[in-house]
Amino acid sequence: MIRAVIVDVDDTLCLTEAASFELENEVLARMGREPMTREIHLATWGEILLDAMPHRSPGVDLDRFARLFAVLHQRYLADGRLDVIPPENLRALDELVEDGRSVLLLTSRTEAEVRHLLQPDHVLAGRVTGAYHQGNTRYRKPDPRAFDELLAETGFRPHECVYVGDSPGDAVAAGGAGIRFVACLQSGVRRLDEFDPRYVTAAVPAFPDILPVIRGLRGEAAA
Repeated sequence: MIRAVIVDVDDTLCLTEAASFELENEVLARMGREPMTREIHLATWGEILLDAMPHRSPGVDLDRFARLFAVLHQRYLADGRLDVIPPENLRALDELVEDGRSVLLLTSRTEAEVRHLLQPDHVLAGRVTGAYHQGNTRYRKPDPRAFDELLAETGFRPHECVYVGDSPGDAVAAGGAGIRFVACLQSGVRRLDEFDPRYVTAAVPAFPDILPVIRGLRGEAAA
């Protein structure tokens, strides 16, 4: 059977691109800079934040941006404007756990950006058994080695896992690691024709739709 369902965070488990766009532009406004366009934000979405910002706002002071972002990020979280996981997605996680599968997170976020999701009072507690991020992995998607630590620490074999994500880079990383990939297109940020079909096992319009897909897969190694 499929023993592990590995889930991306942004625009997969929760829809974050639009909220992040507002947050980053608020930081830029406090720095006295012009707002970025939605087009450039979408074009660079999925990149590491401080790598993307010179493209989103050329000439931006990255150190100052990072300091202001950290403060406003916490305020957005406290106000419930960021990283809100819909109830239907939580129910889907519950069903995966009830099916006897482990649920893990694999994201390109920094440790600081994922720490709040791992607190014992967070809604993910008891649902997610581990999280892999920039703080505990050596490689970043789309490098298939992004899964190295997860596989080594859990003992799961690639054919026993499914990765659920929203970007072509997610698919490339999973496919290169021998892990089946389900594209979640709920955010509308990506289209299915942007993905390399060699790496896509299935595509779903919303996160809960992964349930019948995963239940229909057999955890067998490829011939």
